[in-house]
Amino acid sequence: MMAEERIRSVFAEKDWNEIKTFDSWTVLKIVAEFVEGFEKMSKIGPCVSIFGSARTSTDNKYFKLAEDIAFKLTQSGYGVITGGGPGVMEAANMGARKGGGRSVGLNIDLPQEQGANMFIDSDKLINFKHFFVRKVMFVKYAQGFIVLPGGFGTFDELFEALTLIQTEKIGKFPIILVGKKYWQGLVEWIKEVMLDEEQYISAGEMDLFSLVDTSDEAVEKINVFYSKYLLSPNF
Repeated sequence: MMAEERIRSVFAEKDWNEIKTFDSWTVLKIVAEFVEGFEKMSKIGPCVSIFGSARTSTDNKYFKLAEDIAFKLTQSGYGVITGGGPGVMEAANMGARKGGGRSVGLNIDLPQEQGANMFIDSDKLINFKHFFVRKVMFVKYAQGFIVLPGGFGTFDELFEALTLIQTEKIGKFPIILVGKKYWQGLVEWIKEVMLDEEQYISAGEMDLFSLVDTSDEAVEKINVFYSKYLLSPNF
């Protein structure tokens, strides 16, 4: 019995038709999200995606650090892309606004978090329902990732980018982890267990990311990458 037939056997004919209709509309809604994202993001110009926790308070050192990084990126000609929410995302959009640069927000509705922050350019706010569509926009339209301390969502975005570069599904771009105290344990585990002990990655793959502590170091990594390899941002 085919997979569809096995599933269909569980439902009455009326219920099965409703399920098929719902799934078809879901596909169209997903396509619509991609279309809106591509149309808006293709016009933003060179940008760097900044990630970090939505729970970072305004008096946290990483909030100020994210703001400083975003401001300095705008002075180097880059816009800033964030997840559009509070915490590190709000700080980065605030820094971009202060620097007079492009401030992009890829917002997604979550039950435990507020809506989009007020520092996103009005024409550069996009709301998503699907995480996977949103992540495509982060990667496709960014010249680099700057990752501050965060939770599961931040790690998801980080390892998505690392995997795509590792498997050569996208070209290499700089990935910078900011905050040595926060990231050092993870980096050591990757080196000592994944690389040295289990050999699940190769030595060269440790070079897919950098670890820094300051806003100047983070921005310099972006600038050096594009000047060293004589590459231009993908716009």
